[in-house]
Amino acid sequence: MKINKNTVYLDNAATTFPKPRAVSEAVNDCITRWCGNAGRGAHPLAMASAEEIYLCRERLAQFFGGRTENTVFTLNTTYALNSVIKGILKQGDHALCSNLEHNSVYRPLYKLKKDGIIEFDVFNALPNLEFATPDMILSSIERLVKPNTRLLVCTHASNICPVTLPIKEIGSYCKSRGIFFAVDGAQSAGIYPINMKECNIDALCLPAHKGLYGVQGCGVIILGENISLETIIEGGNGVDSLVGDMSADSPERYEAGTLSTPAIAGLRRGLEFVTSTGIHNIRTHEEKLCRQAKEGLLTIPGIKVVAPSREGSLVLFRHDAIPSENIAAELGRQSICVRAGYHCAALAHEALGTPKGGAVRASFGFFNSKKDIDKFIDAVSGITRSL
Repeated sequence: MKINKNTVYLDNAATTFPKPRAVSEAVNDCITRWCGNAGRGAHPLAMASAEEIYLCRERLAQFFGGRTENTVFTLNTTYALNSVIKGILKQGDHALCSNLEHNSVYRPLYKLKKDGIIEFDVFNALPNLEFATPDMILSSIERLVKPNTRLLVCTHASNICPVTLPIKEIGSYCKSRGIFFAVDGAQSAGIYPINMKECNIDALCLPAHKGLYGVQGCGVIILGENISLETIIEGGNGVDSLVGDMSADSPERYEAGTLSTPAIAGLRRGLEFVTSTGIHNIRTHEEKLCRQAKEGLLTIPGIKVVAPSREGSLVLFRHDAIPSENIAAELGRQSICVRAGYHCAALAHEALGTPKGGAVRASFGFFNSKKDIDKFIDAVSGITRSL
């Protein structure tokens, strides 16, 4: 498919685009010069891959306040969250999640409940759509905690509306109650500061390809100290090959099979880009674009913006009479990339009271500009007049 060179890409919550040049150069360098299979030999290419993987682990641990040996590579964030949820919960346990969760959290919990293994409850992260204090959210959590509550898993930032959860306060509460605290950082990593120690996070799950500006095909779990999960995938990892059990040591225990070395090489350069640019600068830029988009959308008759007073990197909107899918499709025909529907977030759309057909999400990245937003607003305005 030929892509218009003037395409306006506003689907960064799904995957950031474009990538920094250093990321694509690192991926290309890997697959053309030194991409051996780490841990599967002592030859130069395997050793070069192992070194790159270690350096990326080390950088991730430094960036998020974790430990290098507890930094685990996975296929994606969904795989990471499944590994944590299914690796920590046992028969008879109770879990909590928020009503803003992506299906990467909701569906594993739903399956475990359906199979009669656990119970789970959903706490209200939106006691007030426009404003909520940490105490309000903690009260919602506390009402649902049971003696057998083993896990609290929640997103840091919503993937459909500009709402973040107070993970530092939630982590402190979980530590005081002996509850395992897992965080989905899919929409926040690289945009909002996250320190595992300061937030008492037991497991942080991340994607390479969103706010860290890496490529698709790589996710990350960073585990806290003295954490051991049951494995959900077993296989070769180049360690203790004559033994039937997976290694007891992290990260090898959780890394069955070949890792995506090219994606990991790209992720390391993505981290370097985020570090050198500064997450504050990235967030400030994206929030400025978000404000511009909200202000423009609110001038268009019939458009409703969700949580217009909230600050973030994305905006969710719908029209009173035009189906959201129609708006997104027409924007696509004009080479403006957004996403409509339910965004794999049934709980969140239910909490927001989204009508049938879902809503349209425009999400912003560091490489977007004011000009992009102007084109987007002009296009939405024209669509509402014509349809």
